[in-house]
Amino acid sequence: MSANEVKEQVRAKYGAAALRVRSGEDRGCCGGSCGCDPISGDLYDAAETGALPAGAVQASLGCGNPTALAELREGETVLDLGSGGGIDVLLAARRVGPTGKAYGLDMTDEMLALARENQRQAGVTNVEFLKGEIEHIPLPDASVDVVISNCVINLSADKGQVLREAFRVLKPGGRFAVSDVVVRGEVPDVVRRSMELWVGCIAGALEEREYGRLLTQAGFEGIDVEPTRVYDFADACAVLSDAGLDADELARDVGGRIMGAFVRATKPA
Repeated sequence: MSANEVKEQVRAKYGAAALRVRSGEDRGCCGGSCGCDPISGDLYDAAETGALPAGAVQASLGCGNPTALAELREGETVLDLGSGGGIDVLLAARRVGPTGKAYGLDMTDEMLALARENQRQAGVTNVEFLKGEIEHIPLPDASVDVVISNCVINLSADKGQVLREAFRVLKPGGRFAVSDVVVRGEVPDVVRRSMELWVGCIAGALEEREYGRLLTQAGFEGIDVEPTRVYDFADACAVLSDAGLDADELARDVGGRIMGAFVRATKPA
C-alpha cells in the first residue's frame, strides 16, 4: 500500500462516516460493527457528552478519551490531530476555558463541515478547525502547549513524520498526550495487509516499543505508554469478521495483543 492509497482510503471512509451522521443514519465505526464496537464504544462519561451536540458524539470514532487524561489547564492552547466531528476539541475547549484555545486539524471536508456545525450548535468560541494533514500541520513552530489525538496517528503511513511535526509545533516543555491503538508483539501479515483493518484503526497500529523509538527519534522525552483497554479474543473476532477475514483462525493470534493506549511524552524545556 502506498501512502497515497492509505490516505485516500482513510479520507473516503471517514468522509462517508460524517455524511451518515449528518443525514441521521447510524454512525460509522472504527474497528467494528456499530452495535457492539469493541474499540469506539463507551469511551466518554455521560456527564462529559451531555452538553455536546448529538452529531459530535455520534461521529466519535476514537479509541480513548485523551481530554480526560491529558490534564489540560486553563489558558492552554491545544491541538487535536485528526479531529473528526470535533468531540475532543469541544471537550478540550471547555477545559482550557475562555483564555485558552483549541484547534482541530482534519483533512476530510465532510468531517470539517460536521465539526463546524457542532461548534455552532455548542456555541463554543475558543475553537478553530483547520484543514490539513497531520504529517504537515498548518501551524507555526512552538505554537501549542498540548498535542492530543484519538485513534488517528495509527492511520498515517508516515508516523515518524507525524511525531516530528507534533514536536515542532509544541512549545518547549509542551506535552504530547494521545490515545491510539498500539500492538504488543507481532500480528499476522494478513492483518497488516488488510486495508479495511488499516482504515479501521488496527492494521496500521505501531508496536509498543516502536512507538517509543519514534517518539525518541523525534526528540521527545518522558515517554510512557499506558494501556487503557486491551482487546480480548471476542473483540478480535468481531473486528476480523467485519473485515472478511477468517476470525476463528486469526483471533487467536491477535486477541490480547492489540490495545487502546494513552501515549504521553514531553518536549524538553
